[in-house]
Amino acid sequence: MAASAKDIQFKELKDTISQLNTTIRTQNDLTLSLQKMLEERNAKDDEKDRIISNLQAQLEYFKQKLFGSSSERRSDMPGQMNLFSRPDSEEEPIPEFIEMKAGKRGRKPKANYDEMFANLPIHYEEVDTLTDKEKQCPACGTMMVPIGHEEIRTELRYTKAKLERIVYVAATYGCPVSKDMEDSQFIKDEGIPALIPGGYASSSLVSHIMYEKYADALPLYRQEKGFELLGVSISRTTMAGWIITCSRNYLKPVYGYFHRELLKRHFLMADETPILVLKEPGRRPQGKSYVWLMRSGEDRLPPIVLYHYSKTRAGEHAASFLKGIADGAYIMVDGYSGYNKLKNIRRCCCYAHIRRYLIEAIPNGHDKDYSHPAVQ
Repeated sequence: MAASAKDIQFKELKDTISQLNTTIRTQNDLTLSLQKMLEERNAKDDEKDRIISNLQAQLEYFKQKLFGSSSERRSDMPGQMNLFSRPDSEEEPIPEFIEMKAGKRGRKPKANYDEMFANLPIHYEEVDTLTDKEKQCPACGTMMVPIGHEEIRTELRYTKAKLERIVYVAATYGCPVSKDMEDSQFIKDEGIPALIPGGYASSSLVSHIMYEKYADALPLYRQEKGFELLGVSISRTTMAGWIITCSRNYLKPVYGYFHRELLKRHFLMADETPILVLKEPGRRPQGKSYVWLMRSGEDRLPPIVLYHYSKTRAGEHAASFLKGIADGAYIMVDGYSGYNKLKNIRRCCCYAHIRRYLIEAIPNGHDKDYSHPAVQ
């Protein structure tokens, strides 16, 4: 009986241990499940933090694009030389600060008119504002005589623009010997041909109109009003016709000459920009056209800057414009794939474009964090 009681007690203990092991396994599984859920939640939190951080970086990027400065200037970093600094001999001197005593103001230097107006013609005008009575000697009443002259002041005088009508008169020459004969000889001086056949435009007038429109950005309708104030009516349509005719007859050959000279250079720079052209045959006014800028590099030769118009941005336009350039020439452009059409020309990377993306990659507020790769 005693053995049976021990067996029963042992069996109960065994069952209890088995139940405890089952409970422990259940608790372990529950713990693992909770840990897994916690890890998944932490991972989701990390993902949310990453997304929030990326969105904040994008927001700062777009804010910089919309409202920030577009300049690519940056302060020099310690230990790094400035790639674009001038030689020491040309650097601007450090300003010297002089302590001024209170109550005393420095005298403003007198303007040096000889330097300011060195390119202007000088007209000397003798003044005579004294009356005969004022010119009498106060001691004896004798009339005084000039004994010297002195410059008393300088002024700039503006002369209003004016238009003049020039009428060319040609002489006719006849032979005095054969004048009474049946076959008399004579010749007429035809003079210099007109700038535009059959027109009254002069080279000075057309060049003034072109300069006002393209250099001073003065539209033709405003120039039309200006000419009316000078006493003559020249319509904007007439001026536009003059510009087109003179550009075709006189400027286009000059453009062709500079184009040929540009193709002789070994280093060029190029870029393109969109432009809207109104009333272009066969095209909508909203369509984009392009103007290509082709210019010579800093090769110590006279600079050449040319503009080339095209209806599209296709790279064939750049290739056609630069056809005939020497093999192995260098050209600096941006990353536009259309320049891949330039064969036998070596493309140079633009450090300003490359550097721009590094600056944009710097997180907001980390401009001085030299541990960041983009700052480095």
